[in-house]
Amino acid sequence: MSMTFGGQRALDEVSMSIRRGEVHGLIGQNGCGKSTLIKILAGYHHPDPGGEVEIDGQPVKLPVPAATAAKLGMSFVHQDLGLLPTLTVLENFRAGAFSTESIWFINWKKERRRASDVFGRFEMSLNPRAKVVDLPALQRAQLAIVRALDNLAEYQAATGGHGGLLVLDEPTVFLPRANRERFFEVVHKSVTLGASVMFVSHDLDEALAVTDRITVLRDGRVVGTVVSGETSKEKLVEMIIGRRLESYQAARHEHSANDGQASVADLTGGSVEDVSFNVYQGEVLGLTGLEGSGFEEIPYLLFGSPPGKQGRLTVAGREYDLASMCPPTAIKAGMALVPADRQGSAGVGSLLVRDNVMLQVIGKYRPYRLDRRRYLRDSHTALNEYDVRPPQPMMDFQALSGGNQQKVVLAKWLLGTPKLLLVHEPTQGVDVGARAQLFDIITRAAEGGMSVVCATSDYEQLAGICSRVLVFRNGEIACQLLGEQITKDRVMEACYLGDAQPCPEGEG
Repeated sequence: MSMTFGGQRALDEVSMSIRRGEVHGLIGQNGCGKSTLIKILAGYHHPDPGGEVEIDGQPVKLPVPAATAAKLGMSFVHQDLGLLPTLTVLENFRAGAFSTESIWFINWKKERRRASDVFGRFEMSLNPRAKVVDLPALQRAQLAIVRALDNLAEYQAATGGHGGLLVLDEPTVFLPRANRERFFEVVHKSVTLGASVMFVSHDLDEALAVTDRITVLRDGRVVGTVVSGETSKEKLVEMIIGRRLESYQAARHEHSANDGQASVADLTGGSVEDVSFNVYQGEVLGLTGLEGSGFEEIPYLLFGSPPGKQGRLTVAGREYDLASMCPPTAIKAGMALVPADRQGSAGVGSLLVRDNVMLQVIGKYRPYRLDRRRYLRDSHTALNEYDVRPPQPMMDFQALSGGNQQKVVLAKWLLGTPKLLLVHEPTQGVDVGARAQLFDIITRAAEGGMSVVCATSDYEQLAGICSRVLVFRNGEIACQLLGEQITKDRVMEACYLGDAQPCPEGEG
């Protein structure tokens, strides 16, 4: 299978096979061609002539119409989830497959009852009447996943419980660990019924744990296929990037009270209650905990999106009431927020890369009218400085891979030289090569005197970039880890067991 865009090959004679009853991993850096291959199978892309697809030994005519893909038993969870935000949960769940009692009539009561039964069977608390646009990221992911699983179950029921291909493109990005375990139980149940699974993930530990074999793509070509139980994470990294990747470890720095750049006092809001901590100048402070413990709400509450119920924030000597905080005030105070939802909340997909990266400093270029030449030149300089690939200012932002989108978002804020940088899951859905680059961007910002608060459930990331980690439980700071205590295993242990150094009151 090959696929060419504008003279550049996204896929170059890719061949792979997925056995019946197998979970087959597909991994590689962002932009290596994984999603392109999946979109060919889904009928979204028309591949170059010469490619072939066979299902159960029968050739499939290309391109594959969506209706034909469903009839062949192919069911998809796409990276962008493939949901229509203006429609309800039920309409997204059953689009194209409604039970009708006449040509003019949809039995909505019957459909809602059916949807509720399916959601209950998969232990997902989704309201069929809710608009998708109003759902949190977790529930959107749950909806896309349960829709695909239900489509596969319908195909298996129609064929006597045999076959089907479930294609999962980064399905667990928005799922907490407990939900992931339940999800993989359901996936493996489908496999026992004869289904095959193509599983795409940047989480190599996860890929090794749940797959039978793994195919690695690099620059649009197949590097090789390995048996999951006979390979290692380090071997996969070498295959993905073409060389050995040295482990990233940030320098640990001691900080004193005189280094204080920001302090939070008595913050309450959402599930967070009476939280206080300091952030030192030049520090990367990690916030973590189990899902729902409150750590993930802190960056948004500090930025006023939404504001907290109470609390005080001091930045560079000036105090702010967090109950009345809002994003414009936060920006004026020298704060920046990089949210986890890169496409929905951090970047503007409909704008050019140039406009995304220059958004926070655009005022410098338009005292009367926009100085377009200088604006374009400086945007190109910024893309090169932060190693955005390709460094093309006139590309659509949404055309970049996830890792390069994240570099643009970070560059946008860092060009404004904030005092306090707030980041939530900064390497979510990012390949191992871009991950190390993002680590470097964040640590260089701290070394330049910026204070960074990094909220993440990625324990390896915390060990890589943080000099101090606060572990949350039930909306409060339960304990902290310092310096050499910050290892992946130690952070995990603290999250689950709470066995770490308690925080002195008011000194988180």
